[in-house]
Amino acid sequence: MDWAYRLGHAREIKGNHEVAPMKKYNPKEHHRRSVRLKDYDYSQAGAYFITVCTHNGKCLFGDVIDGTIRLNGYGDIVNKCWNKVPSHFSNVETDVFVVMPNHIHGIIVLTDYCRGEVTSPLL
Repeated sequence: MDWAYRLGHAREIKGNHEVAPMKKYNPKEHHRRSVRLKDYDYSQAGAYFITVCTHNGKCLFGDVIDGTIRLNGYGDIVNKCWNKVPSHFSNVETDVFVVMPNHIHGIIVLTDYCRGEVTSPLL
């Protein structure tokens, strides 16, 4: 099934439901702005809410069925990779997260200052 996502609302494209085509991002219409704090050093320790979107908003990770996310194989990979982030970065912990059909939301916790310093778990 295909789904159209707009402002967090999902509508089924298949069946007898009303269909609303997904709009492409238009900076003149959507007026997106950065929510980053000016002069804040995001490499310092702390908890950070992140969102990662798929290219062009394509629903790659699964579907919403009866209000529940049903992950496909790619969504399962995202789920597994999120849980492995701390094994790749010694100063990063993961907290709650959710995989949506075309993006993920999650909280990562930097436990120490981290500016481009990556230590391989193999060393």
